[in-house]
Amino acid sequence: MAHGTEGRGTLVSGRTVFRVFLFLGKAATVEAYANALLIAIPFFMLLMGVEMAYGHVTGKQKYKLMDTVSSLSSGLTNVVKDSLGLVLVLVSYPVLVDHLALVHLEAGWAVWLAAFLAIDFAGYWNHRLSHRVNVFWNQHVIHHSSEEFNLACALRQPISNLVGYFSLLLIPAALLGVPEQVIAVLAPIHLFAQFWYHTQHIGRLGWLEYVLVTPSQHRVHHAINPEYIDKNLGQILCIWDRMFGTFQEELDTVPPQYGVLKPAATWNPILINFQHLWRLMQDAWRAQRWQDKLRIWFMPTGWRPADVVARYPREGITDVYGFKRYQTPAGPWRKAYAVVQMAATLALLLFMFGNFAQIGTQGLLWFGAFIFVGIFGYTALMDRKPYAIWVESGRALVGLWWLLASGGWFGLETWWAYGGLAMGAYLILTLAGGVLLGGQDLKRQHPEIA
Repeated sequence: MAHGTEGRGTLVSGRTVFRVFLFLGKAATVEAYANALLIAIPFFMLLMGVEMAYGHVTGKQKYKLMDTVSSLSSGLTNVVKDSLGLVLVLVSYPVLVDHLALVHLEAGWAVWLAAFLAIDFAGYWNHRLSHRVNVFWNQHVIHHSSEEFNLACALRQPISNLVGYFSLLLIPAALLGVPEQVIAVLAPIHLFAQFWYHTQHIGRLGWLEYVLVTPSQHRVHHAINPEYIDKNLGQILCIWDRMFGTFQEELDTVPPQYGVLKPAATWNPILINFQHLWRLMQDAWRAQRWQDKLRIWFMPTGWRPADVVARYPREGITDVYGFKRYQTPAGPWRKAYAVVQMAATLALLLFMFGNFAQIGTQGLLWFGAFIFVGIFGYTALMDRKPYAIWVESGRALVGLWWLLASGGWFGLETWWAYGGLAMGAYLILTLAGGVLLGGQDLKRQHPEIA
């Protein structure tokens, strides 16, 4: 999927130059994005199922359970954040068209082609910024954090992209007067079209390698081999990489190794989203020179002040073929709990997307918060964190209180007669799982607890 996409479902919402998109934009646009997700999510899941089955049959399985749950959970956080429009947009595309358009292209093949090229060109430079500038890397590191490479890792998308500037990169389209409706249609299509090439099962594709971004090219992009770092930044077309010197073909003698040079070392996508930002804040605080405190944010990715490096060294991967990949001990019950929680979260999201108008603005914000806390909780259990017991049991108790106090779950029982009972059973399961599995981790961390 796209890198650093900044919630393109809300990209063209509203005409105010500076506003927070907490349903203050065009409600129809937000709901249309949710409806698109209702179609896209099952389709993505189907393709992942095909890839898993193919890997199983051929003996070339590229999926590991905990990593897959983490990847899918990351995708769920992203679609919640984007569908709720939680981004501070510096300037909206319609404002740019109103003030900058030199001509106004009429709807036809030319305007659709111009819009596609403008979006893809903007996507290339946005992606390049994300790889080359410290502060922008924070919104993209989640996508590279998996040490596997498969369709699931495509769904590792950010929630840390809280300031929306992508419209500024669409100034060429605005100068041509490309209608906002055309951008609104093409943006999610362009986003979803970047899913398919996250696979190791498709080889080189002949002449298409000179036009499109292919699985071979994108394997290079995700690799941490020195030969491959920061290469192949295109999203649909590879012509930008060839034009601007960032293209690298996959070499038979250099098998790609995946992840990031400073490993995430967690399954929790919410923590991964803000790890790099936290490190930047620490370095800025520790730096002795004021110049370094300011410029660290805009220096090349990975740059640190010399005095901070000397006092606070950080280890990273030096041997890309011999590093130890992240894993946590997990028995069958813990694995089953993680899968059930992820599946239940997906089901709740699909219900939310199908009932945007009925749930209402305030209800959607509470619903979204419950999902975020849930993902944080069960991935903390996957990490064997001792605090997971409090997160999981706490959200279960709050959920049960809400269910009893309101007499239902955001209208679920009107959509399904047994919805309230099913939700109650799910919350009781969460409470039991949080206490039993979280209790094991708490005792492991504090053996003095009997």
